[in-house]
Amino acid sequence: MRGVYKREHPGELRFVTYLFPSIPQRFFEAIVDHVRRTLGWERASLQVEARVSGPEKGTEDPFSTGQVDVGFMCSPSFVWLRGLRPAPVELLGVAPVFGEARAAGRPVYFCDVVVRRDGPIRSFADLRGRSWAYNDVRSLSGYYSFLGKLAEVGTDESYFGRVSCSGSHLSSMESVASGDVDAAAIDSNVLSIRLREVPELRERLRVIESWGPFPIQPVVVRSALHPEIKEGLRACLRTVHADRHTRCALAEFGLERFVPVADEDYSPDLLALDPPVRRTPG
Repeated sequence: MRGVYKREHPGELRFVTYLFPSIPQRFFEAIVDHVRRTLGWERASLQVEARVSGPEKGTEDPFSTGQVDVGFMCSPSFVWLRGLRPAPVELLGVAPVFGEARAAGRPVYFCDVVVRRDGPIRSFADLRGRSWAYNDVRSLSGYYSFLGKLAEVGTDESYFGRVSCSGSHLSSMESVASGDVDAAAIDSNVLSIRLREVPELRERLRVIESWGPFPIQPVVVRSALHPEIKEGLRACLRTVHADRHTRCALAEFGLERFVPVADEDYSPDLLALDPPVRRTPG
């Protein structure tokens, strides 16, 4: 496999992640390094976008302009981009599996609703009239999941006294832990990673409800990328768990392996609930 695909694309292979800071940058650096070593692609770079969880609907995206080749983003942005004509991105065809017992080896995750451990809130019903934080409007776990929950119980964001945008899952957790807001829905893998990094958070946060499973954040590629490069990347990520160096680098994040996924795993229904919420400074 090594070196074959450089002939087809002699320039730089450009990655971007929209999942930072909720998932640490070194997670994606380890994956890019694995690609660099496995495929012999010396010029492989990583861009980090920390403002949103994926390209925003109606804005120019870096795949259409040819600025990036491979991306990690939240599902709603992928579903939107896939619906454009021509579609600037497609699934790479593999996605990560984390060592979460509830996932049972599947490329899925859950949304854990967190509140202050020493507070009175015990259920979602206790949140009526209280405050809620979401990370950003492109996030399935932090934003779309709570819109879905509100629709399920027959209401909307007016259920809460205040809804605010925090900017990231990490900020949402800290806002809950400090008492600035009452609750937030957090990506279960992000929560696990953060609790390993900051164990004292276990004494400050409590999970009152879990939603899901939801399809894991997709790995996408620029549609115009050469098919052999796509196949090389797909095969490369399937070997992450077998490469000792990469496996060790990713162990702290709970990553187990990459497994096949298909378009039907990312339903357009993910965008069925897309009303605006009231936005106050997070």
